[in-house]
Amino acid sequence: MATITTRACALAVALTLTACGGGGSTTPTPAPIPTPTPTPTPTPQPALTFANVGVHDPSVLKVGAEFWVFGSHGAAAKSTDLMNWTKFADGVNAANPLFNNVTTELAEAFAWSQVTTLWAADVIQLDDGKFYFYYNTCKGDSPRSAMGVAVADKIEGPYVNKKVFLKSGMWGQVSEDGVNLYDAQVHPNAVDPDVFRDKEGKLWMVYGSYSGGIFILAMDPATGLPKPGQGYGKHLMGGNHSRIEGAYVLYSPEADYYYMYSSFGGLDAGGAYNMRVARSRNPDGPYVDAAGKDMAEVKSNKALPLFDDASIAPHGQKLMGNFQFTLTSGQTGTALGYVSPGHNSAYYDAVTKQSFLIFHTRFPNMGEAHEVRVHEVFINANGWPVVAPFRYAPLSKSATTLATAVTSAEAQGSYQMVNHGKEISAAIKASQAIKLNADGSVSGAASGTWVHGGANKVTLTLATGGAFSGVLSRQWNTNASNFVVTFTAQSNEGVSIWGTRSGD
Repeated sequence: MATITTRACALAVALTLTACGGGGSTTPTPAPIPTPTPTPTPTPQPALTFANVGVHDPSVLKVGAEFWVFGSHGAAAKSTDLMNWTKFADGVNAANPLFNNVTTELAEAFAWSQVTTLWAADVIQLDDGKFYFYYNTCKGDSPRSAMGVAVADKIEGPYVNKKVFLKSGMWGQVSEDGVNLYDAQVHPNAVDPDVFRDKEGKLWMVYGSYSGGIFILAMDPATGLPKPGQGYGKHLMGGNHSRIEGAYVLYSPEADYYYMYSSFGGLDAGGAYNMRVARSRNPDGPYVDAAGKDMAEVKSNKALPLFDDASIAPHGQKLMGNFQFTLTSGQTGTALGYVSPGHNSAYYDAVTKQSFLIFHTRFPNMGEAHEVRVHEVFINANGWPVVAPFRYAPLSKSATTLATAVTSAEAQGSYQMVNHGKEISAAIKASQAIKLNADGSVSGAASGTWVHGGANKVTLTLATGGAFSGVLSRQWNTNASNFVVTFTAQSNEGVSIWGTRSGD
């Protein structure tokens, strides 16, 4: 009403001045006060729903309109939208539909590992149209493992064993290199396979967990087996029992890089699992971080206690670790956060040009319960993947039409910011309040400057941490029951920060 009154007074003054200047009526007719346009009642945003599943170490494959994830313990699930999942297999037992009887079908592998367990699986469709299920079993208290492949005509199986092709943990015996005795500090644990094609269509497999680190093998696409004469293949990262595992390689046409994702730390709720990434122009490396560190040199110090994390923590681009946002005014429910998120796979949609990170995570104060999560991934101005702060939901789910672009004016305002740091720690990083101001300054718990770079690119330069190159987007915040403006950014030191709008 203050605006209307001011306008009416201005009109009255203008008319009086005209009369005094001559040529007009000495008794002007008062200007009508315009009737304010009613403010439309906003359409409530319906709450989005998600159907969650627990598949540890999910490896993704899209077939037709469906996404399928395969993980440890014979677990598998499917989805058409990356939001609602249906589990259709679980457990290493005769009832698991992936095999007619998994315990007998994979008996050779179980005999080697001395246990009836399955670790992280991977499935790919090769040129013959068949589906190749890469399985692995590990004793657990040692890297005595066997890896093999089973084949099926349909993605849901049943899979028939083809061959065990790689073993580890042969104490006192010659290793797969055919020359040296097996050494767990140097040679890999034969688990956690990821079979992928490079941009030229050649087939590779990256694998390994703890022990001697992460390795890569050239694969024969006609057989689905490693090409002969490679032994364990080429070493890419880790060693000396570094807590590094779950490698997954994805080529980005947008950046023309191969990105190797992996998880550092331990997988349980107290293990400080966190996801990191390195990149290379070649599928078989070398993979480096933003500091140029060759990840093949990143390994634990043999002089330090077993599972030394201090030596590996400074390296790789850390994407996500333990965190929890703080609830702000108008938000409800349990504050969103993750504990030990990790062992991811990734997917690039050639049609929509979107990338996604698929992983499992635990949650604050929920023990070892875990679920699959999917987050969208963007490439920042420096060519590094940065991960959206919230689980994926398409903007088409919004009650109103939302633009993909986030303008500089829309980016201004108050945020809750998470700094994921670089350490490998079970501590939960709590969000802090900051503000991106109209004058380009950053204030609150962090100070500095910010610049909107166009095309949703943003750079934050903070007094502590330096420059962070990132991307703005709109993401579904369950606590706010709405799509909100967010940013995700990363520094050359490999630290990621997330921000979610919390008000004006």
